[in-house]
Amino acid sequence: MDPTSRRKVSLPSGGELSFITAGDASRPAVLLLHGTPNTARMFRDVIPALGQVAHVVAPDMPGFGESDPLPVVSFAAIGQAIAELLDRLAIGSRFIYLHDWGAPVGLHVAMQAPERVLGLIVQNANAHRTGWGPGWAATREYWSNPNPQNEAAATAHLTLEGTRDTYLGGVPPDVAERIPAQHWEEDWRLMNLPGRLETQRALIADYANHAARFDAIAAYLERWQPPALMVWGRHDVYFELDEVLSWMRALPRMEAHVLDAGHLLLETHAATAAALMVDFIRRTPTGA
Repeated sequence: MDPTSRRKVSLPSGGELSFITAGDASRPAVLLLHGTPNTARMFRDVIPALGQVAHVVAPDMPGFGESDPLPVVSFAAIGQAIAELLDRLAIGSRFIYLHDWGAPVGLHVAMQAPERVLGLIVQNANAHRTGWGPGWAATREYWSNPNPQNEAAATAHLTLEGTRDTYLGGVPPDVAERIPAQHWEEDWRLMNLPGRLETQRALIADYANHAARFDAIAAYLERWQPPALMVWGRHDVYFELDEVLSWMRALPRMEAHVLDAGHLLLETHAATAAALMVDFIRRTPTGA
């Protein structure tokens, strides 16, 4: 296996995109897309195993971690930046890991070139209205009535405490105690770099456009039926368990595993998830 390395490339916008690679470039690619408030560091404990069977590409999405913010922020724009990265690296067929805000980005990449998708790995990623629980009320009100008061309510979690809750919210105490505070403290430090919080606010508003594409996403899934693996943290306070069934109805052949974990499943169940992903990649036809 080639050693893990971090590199940067320049985007057409003038900024730089930071990304991690691992594994042999001749193997099938797996694109790992993090959520908010995370970075490619989220995948630190699964990249070594995945690098044994795949060419791993794990970017810090624009406006996250070490990647510069985009001048105009949207999930579509981030998706285009990631597609450009794949082109730069001459990545053809790929598995795509969908998680949290990485889901709109990954689905943009998938739907732009569906014939190149070898499979989807779904980890606490929302693509149906069933995923929205009561906690989405303030955000949905902001989408309907985008005034300063509603924006303040929808972005109230952009604090150190809110970042911590992404890791610990809803997680049983014996599981939560396995997650070091340094992880959310580092996320919060990075979120306070120039342009990062502005990126977060813009994406909270733009997630409404992701929701508006749910019917198009459903049509993509129905037509292409990509092989899929689900690894889901059952204690997620952001996406309802009903979302699991919606994914399973959309992809009837999907293999689904619901684990005793929270939204950031890889913080506590990386070894289990890595083994499932390696097995999925090994037995999924790649056309090679």
